[in-house]
Amino acid sequence: MSNEVMENEEKEKLLRLAEEKKYRQLKEALLEINEVDIASFMEELDSEKTVIVFRMLPKALATDVFAELPAESQSHIINSITDKELSEIVEDLYVDDAVDMLEELPATVVRRVLKNTTPDTRKLINQFLNYPENSAGSIMTAEYVGLKKNMTVEQSFAYIRHHGVDSETIYTCYVMDEKRHLEGVVTVKELLMNAYEARLETIMDTHVIKVTTTEDQEAVADMMNRYGLLCIPVVDSEDRLVGIITVDDVMEVMEEEATEDFEKMAAMLPSEKPYLKTSVFQLAKNRIPWLLILMLSSTITGAILVKYETAFAAVPLLVSFIPMLMDTGGNSGSQSSTMVIRGMALGEIEPSDVLKVLWKEIRVGFMVGFVLAVVNFIRLMIQYPGNTMICVTVVISMFATVVAAKTIGCTLPIGAKVLKLDPAIMASPMITTIVDAVSLMVYFNLACHLLDMAA
Repeated sequence: MSNEVMENEEKEKLLRLAEEKKYRQLKEALLEINEVDIASFMEELDSEKTVIVFRMLPKALATDVFAELPAESQSHIINSITDKELSEIVEDLYVDDAVDMLEELPATVVRRVLKNTTPDTRKLINQFLNYPENSAGSIMTAEYVGLKKNMTVEQSFAYIRHHGVDSETIYTCYVMDEKRHLEGVVTVKELLMNAYEARLETIMDTHVIKVTTTEDQEAVADMMNRYGLLCIPVVDSEDRLVGIITVDDVMEVMEEEATEDFEKMAAMLPSEKPYLKTSVFQLAKNRIPWLLILMLSSTITGAILVKYETAFAAVPLLVSFIPMLMDTGGNSGSQSSTMVIRGMALGEIEPSDVLKVLWKEIRVGFMVGFVLAVVNFIRLMIQYPGNTMICVTVVISMFATVVAAKTIGCTLPIGAKVLKLDPAIMASPMITTIVDAVSLMVYFNLACHLLDMAA
């Protein structure tokens, strides 16, 4: 039996216990389950049972589950519990989770949450909320282990034991001076491998990889991925340590950025909500603008067809090859643009590499175009014997279209990057529209010259 089936059976059992109001058995079962799975189970419950199940959880587990719930469920729970319960939840949440929650909740609910926090927590949350959206400061947490360089290993362990319970991670510790300037980093492994009397200043790594509070979150994710970090320190303009970003936060950023890129590549405006929780109106609203742009831009293709209508009126057979040329050109351009967009997303391609990319794609275009042209020429000669010049016109157009499409497909995303636009907008739909117009112009110009026809 697969894990997925076992998970579904387990969820069905929990739902049955909730439906039958066997809350004691339900609580015992929930205590054996991960907080992420409990949150997933609670999403299946109605609003009344969601609060009942939440209240039966132990305090520490309830806080962890709350952090995993969607904004709608969080809002409902906040409106259903007492101020004392709310205060306990918010105080126990890691600051970055509390900030993420507040950014999604309605203003009235946010006011109640902030009213039921301690002054220090409220000040910290407000500070995080003031950082620019999608910046390192907006996703960091203030719960970290901060040590002093004159501490010994033994003192460091004592500090970690006392303060580590409230930290999001204790594996990596940061060393600061009296004014909180970041001076070094030391891991628990390094502490374990050194004598108790050794001072941190002798064992810490002073070459710290760090980011500033205003750094873009996508750049932070790339940096952590490049260096294989579990967490990264965040400093302010004066190099003072203000927080850390952990790998779980970065994974969320990478998922959000990937989703946004996919939506843009499919010619849609990005959506902040999951598909099933996004209204039909919102989905339509996100798709209409780009469809309108692409529809209106396709009038260029129509204008080209009108300009050369006398050419394909004289030789009607030319018309039958238009879909093949346009589809092949669009697919060729999409291949190149996809590779370049992905390369830029991973940091493998920079705008300064445009000539290298262009030269490579032109060579690829020549090879691909040659193979497609040869195969097409053989097919056309068998299918349309006696129309040699028409076949030659089609295969030369095919070759030229593929080379042009590869060139356009690789340069447009780089051009978008130079203009400070998201390269993902130069994906399949946009590339196809441009390449369609180019392929038709190439095709009919060649036809007019090779077949001696007037445009």
